[in-house]
Amino acid sequence: MVVDDGEGWRFLSCIWLHAGVIHLATNMMSLLFIGIKLEQEFGFLRIGLLYVLSGFGGSLMSAIKAKGHTPMVSVGASGALFGLLGAMLSELITNWTIYANKCAALMTLVMVIALNMALGFLPRVDSSAHIGGFLSGFLLGFILLVRPQYGYVSRRHIPQGFDTRHRKPKHKCYQYLLWVIALIALLLGYAMGLNKLYGGQTLENNPVQSIT
Repeated sequence: MVVDDGEGWRFLSCIWLHAGVIHLATNMMSLLFIGIKLEQEFGFLRIGLLYVLSGFGGSLMSAIKAKGHTPMVSVGASGALFGLLGAMLSELITNWTIYANKCAALMTLVMVIALNMALGFLPRVDSSAHIGGFLSGFLLGFILLVRPQYGYVSRRHIPQGFDTRHRKPKHKCYQYLLWVIALIALLLGYAMGLNKLYGGQTLENNPVQSIT
């Protein structure tokens, strides 16, 4: 329906639909544990944009996987939630210098991601949406969740008479580099995915339901 009927709005609408109360409750619990922490640190606008774009990435990969096969119904916020996990990983990488327990934080986050990815092997779970959402969120984290480096002070808070030549820049060079690379990779990924999806026709059979 997304391709044949021109219903592109389904890329986003499926993020707020669920296959039952248990599916909804599971995703909302995950959102509470992951989303609140990120929103408190980075604000509603950035995390909201990250959430929606990650959900779009998950929906896009799910639609690409279904192309040429029996049409299926895929609903759920898991693609967007995996985007938040991916963003947490890239945020840790790009802001590496400001963390105290770097290795412990990295290992803990990798274990959480691995456990959640393992859920994709369960029956009727759309693992492609998980992967697409995670990759989108991982790239978006380098773009939206960059923090000032340790020791940076804004000009408005610098006292009079302070030698500004010794003031640290807001971001490190590698942060700018990762920002540019991630933005290019994200745009190319979306463009290539849409081109692959809309480059042909899908089979018109009865839909099969799956959840994300």
